[in-house]
Order: sequence, then C-alpha cells, then structure tokens
Amino acid sequence: MPEKKKITRAGLEKLQAELDNRVAVVRNEIAQEIEFARSYGDLSENAEYTEARKKQAENESKIAELEALLKVVVVVEDDEINNDQVSVGTTVTLKTMSKTNEDFMATKGEIVRYAIVGAQEADPMHDRISDESEVGKALIGASVGDTVSIPLDGYTLIYSVKEIEKGNQV
Repeated sequence: MPEKKKITRAGLEKLQAELDNRVAVVRNEIAQEIEFARSYGDLSENAEYTEARKKQAENESKIAELEALLKVVVVVEDDEINNDQVSVGTTVTLKTMSKTNEDFMATKGEIVRYAIVGAQEADPMHDRISDESEVGKALIGASVGDTVSIPLDGYTLIYSVKEIEKGNQV
C-alpha cells in the first residue's frame, strides 16, 4: 500500500483544481489542436501534429500523476492542528542561533518564518517548506523554546523555535 502524504485543505483544493482543468479544459484544447493539425494532411511530416501529440501525452501523464497522488493524500484538517508543536498546517517563527555558510545567507539572530506544508505544496522561494524536506523533518514535533539542529550539506543550521501558529500565513 502506498505511503500516505499529508496535505492541507488548500493544497488539496489546488491539486483538484489542476486536475479538473487538465481534464475539462486542457484535454479539449489539445484535441482541437490535433484536429487542426490533421487538416494539413500527411501526418508523417506534420510538425504541428507531432507537437500536439507530444502535448497530449504530457497532459495525460500529468493527469495520471495527479489522480494517483489524490489517492494517497490525507488532509490535515484545521481541528487536527494545534500550535503546541510544529506540524503540517502550522507556521513557525524561528531565530537563527548560529551563522551558517555563505550560500544560505542566514546570520545569527535572524528571524525567519516558514509555513509547514505537504510536499505537493512546497515552495521554498516563498517560505513554504515540505514536511518531507530536511528542514521540515527536523522541525516537525518541535515546541516553542526548543532548539533544533539541522545537518545540511557541510554545515549545521541551528534554530530556536519562537512561535508556532495554526495555519500557513507566510
């Protein structure tokens, strides 16, 4: 049996909307492109037809991927989330306790906020980190006042948990 993946209600709705759009809209658009390309005649040397078929295969693959994913997700409901511990569906405020490497650009004393989300919702550039990432895994279960050490490529990131809020408001 496949491993269940946690996701927020908003994440589930986004996945479902993408699936619905690909099935109801994108699939029809591609079908029209294929029909139009067929009107050019000889399909063996028809670049438009070849490209439309490629788009169709990619869309069908993505539809299958989304359908499979939706079968294994478990929604973390709002009433299951509390602000006692970091979990999917919380936003955590952290204080950096040590200077890290130059690539990470965090300095001692810096305050950062991360929304903890399921892997399908992760967007590190917008401070939405997955519960399956190295940082996310280390933070899950931490409480306010805890110090969390996260070994990363060649250095250790050390955070102090300052606040945990219900919801993903970053």
